[in-house]
This record gives sequence, C-alpha cells and structure tokens, in this order.
Amino acid sequence: MFFPAFDEWDQELPTGVRLHGRSGGSGPPVVLLHGHPRAHTTWYRVAPLLVEHGFTVVCPDLRGYGRSGKPAPDGGHTAYSDRTMAGDVTALMDRLGHGQFAVVGHDRGQGVAHRCALDHPQRVRALAVLDGVPMAEAVERTDATFATQWWHWFFFAGSPHAERVINADPVAWYGLDDSARSAMGEENFAYVAAALQEAETVRGMLEDYRAGLSVDAANDRADRERGHRVTCPTLVAWSVHDDLEQLYGDPSEIWRGWVDGAIQTARIDSGHHMAEENPEQLASVLAAFLASTAS
Repeated sequence: MFFPAFDEWDQELPTGVRLHGRSGGSGPPVVLLHGHPRAHTTWYRVAPLLVEHGFTVVCPDLRGYGRSGKPAPDGGHTAYSDRTMAGDVTALMDRLGHGQFAVVGHDRGQGVAHRCALDHPQRVRALAVLDGVPMAEAVERTDATFATQWWHWFFFAGSPHAERVINADPVAWYGLDDSARSAMGEENFAYVAAALQEAETVRGMLEDYRAGLSVDAANDRADRERGHRVTCPTLVAWSVHDDLEQLYGDPSEIWRGWVDGAIQTARIDSGHHMAEENPEQLASVLAAFLASTAS
C-alpha cells in the first residue's frame, strides 16, 4: 500500500507558504526531506517502516516541489534558500504539534536538514544527512571532474535558458520512461511526473540550485567563520553505487569539520535514490540511529 495509515494534508504556514505532505505513526517525531527532482513520495517505502519502529514520521514536499507552494523568486534567491526552507520545516512541525524532532535530508533536502540543525538547535535533537556535503564544501572543492559529472548544477544555476529547455520536454529531461516508473513505483512516479510537468515546479527547483551556489554557500561560510557548528548527534550516510566516495572519499571526514556532536556513518547498498532502491537497509539504519538519540 502507498503510505498506509498516513494522513495527507496541506498546511498553510506563517512563513507564507503552503506545504503538502503526509504524516503518520506515534512516538518520537522525525521529518524526512526529499531531494531533486523528487517529492515527499520518494519516502513511501521508508516511512511506514519507521512507523513500525515506533516513530512519528512527517514527509513534506519542500517549497517549489511536488504540490507545495511555489512562491515567486527574489533577486537574492532567498525565497528558496536552505535557511528559508528550514524555517518552513520548523513552522510545519509547530503546526503539527512537535516541539523537538529529528530531521533527515537526502540530496537537496540534506542542505535544508543541515540548516535546520544550525539555525534551530533547540528544536533539532538529531540530524541525518544522506548523499551530500555542506554546500560551501561542495563549492570550494569543485574541480573539472565535479563540474563535468555534476554539470547540471551550473546549468540550473547559471543558464538563462534552463527553464525553457526543461519545460520543452520535461518527460525526456527527467527520464520519465517505463524504467523509471518501475524503479520508482507507480504512485510515486505519477506524483513526481505530474509535478515536473508544471512550469512553476521547474522554476522553484532551479531557484533551489541558484540559492545553493549563492546564498546557501555564503551562509555556510559565515557559520564556519564564526565557529557555529551542529551540536546534535549526526548520521552521515551515502549510496555506495553513487559517486560521493569517488568525489570525496569518506564524506563523514568532511562533516567532522561542521559537527561538534557525535557522528555515526553508514554506507547504503544502492544508487543515488536510496529510499526507493534499498528502503529496507535505509530504514534499518535510520531507525537504529534515531533510537540511539531518542532518550
């Protein structure tokens, strides 16, 4: 079943945005944040497993993604910055009645999760970052290999033609073929595919990347300069069959420069979309980490 016993909702937040998503379960709360170009539905196999492990699970679409609100961009890209999205997350958890919570972020969502822990340390009791490093580190470590393999970062952020090119054929751009449908699952595929064919979704996702290479990286550097670091227990996990190890070696060694709290690590036997490709291992790793931090 697709998100069995989960409530589906739209929440209008005081941050001025409406978030769409699902929540279910009981016990210590954890919010799961998706990456690009997915939506909250990427967690449909992981979220019920975490409920079985005794957690309340909250899965929102980030602003600009899925069925969440897609506000107009601003010149400084702050409307889609990690800091602004982290404000959405804390406001959402307020609305749902959760004071403290754990936050898990994958891909673009890990930047939002990291920012939640930095900006709202009194709220975040545990942090899990999946398939990523701090934005400032990614920018400063960029070389020809990264720029070639991750060229889309710079196309999304810098090209004036990006929206026109993607919107001309989003099905082809995002590889929404029968293979993707099979890998993602029918309901997840249909939800994501429908969102990606809306021009406002494409605009919002590109603004996420524009913020990443500008205001997000600047905010990271400012925190580093003043010695502001993550203080809660942190899990750093990555996909074995993606390229994070090729680019950075052991990503947790990079995160140790940003985290004062205890760090756990895990290597997930999957490609990049770990929640869809190996939900059982990911849920087991997350449940063990979250249980160790819940007391």
